[in-house]
Amino acid sequence: MIGFFGGLGLLVAWFLYGLFLMVGPVLLLIVVAMFLAVGLNPAVEFFMRRGLKRSWAVVVVITVVVIAIALFLLAIVPVVTDQVANLTASAPGWFDQLQHSRTVERLDQKYGVVEKLKSYVTGGSLGQQVFGGVLGVGLKVLGFLANAFVVVVMMLYFLATLPRVKTTLFRFAPASRRDRVTKLGNEILEGIGAYVSGAFVVALCAGVSSLVFLFIVGLGQYAVALALVVALLDVIPMIGATIGAVIVCAIGFATDVQTGLALVIFYLVYQQLENYVIYPRVMSHTVDLPGLLTVIAALVGASLLGVVGALLAIPTAAALVLLSREIVIRRQDAR
Repeated sequence: MIGFFGGLGLLVAWFLYGLFLMVGPVLLLIVVAMFLAVGLNPAVEFFMRRGLKRSWAVVVVITVVVIAIALFLLAIVPVVTDQVANLTASAPGWFDQLQHSRTVERLDQKYGVVEKLKSYVTGGSLGQQVFGGVLGVGLKVLGFLANAFVVVVMMLYFLATLPRVKTTLFRFAPASRRDRVTKLGNEILEGIGAYVSGAFVVALCAGVSSLVFLFIVGLGQYAVALALVVALLDVIPMIGATIGAVIVCAIGFATDVQTGLALVIFYLVYQQLENYVIYPRVMSHTVDLPGLLTVIAALVGASLLGVVGALLAIPTAAALVLLSREIVIRRQDAR
């Protein structure tokens, strides 16, 4: 009887694990929506302190966000489209310049690198491996749009009902500890909201500084598109800024060696400025986390959930550190 019920329990556990894997993507969307809602909550509370009810404050924040995104797209899409077209048109010339490099010529004579690369790119195998063909591209785009729509709808719901959601979650704690749980929970959520706002400010600084310097070095025809890439990638902790700098520097070297060297020097200096001046000042009131734990959290989050995991890792690690300090360490000190 013990063996039978033990085996039955194992089967039930395995069945529940399979269900969890099936609903895992949906749970991830819910977490992202909640993360974004908590990030926008400081703006909602700002308008509430000015006398607006929460429902109207949410409407104002969402309206401002939608208008800002619409204006941004109207201003940026034509420019980015033209600059991406220029990049695409210039790519064959860069490839020819690369082909006439002495190092590449030696490698091509020995291993046939250029012909293999041409056949790999033009043969369609690259597109099929990355996207699974044209159908795969369409399905991925539709899937992304559907997920974005779900995240936006859930984010609006969480943002409008965040106080009730927090109250409901806090009521699961015993009455004797509910006040402490509420205090810690609110502190964690405030830290997440401040972290989202701070990450946006840091990324904006990276994008604007890249835009100005690209115009200075004579890459104005690609400046907007490349600055947008840098700003978007800078949101990713640890590696995002480096990836963006490598992309911009590679295009700079393909255009002119001196331009590439100037971009390398600029990003080396700017990343030191961002790491030791901008980021600490912006994040000083958001997450209280040692540098080593920040690196470990970003690496673990990226390995588990990719870009989304890297974004969620730092505030999650800060929350765990706070809980450990307030609960575990206090309990140990009291013994």
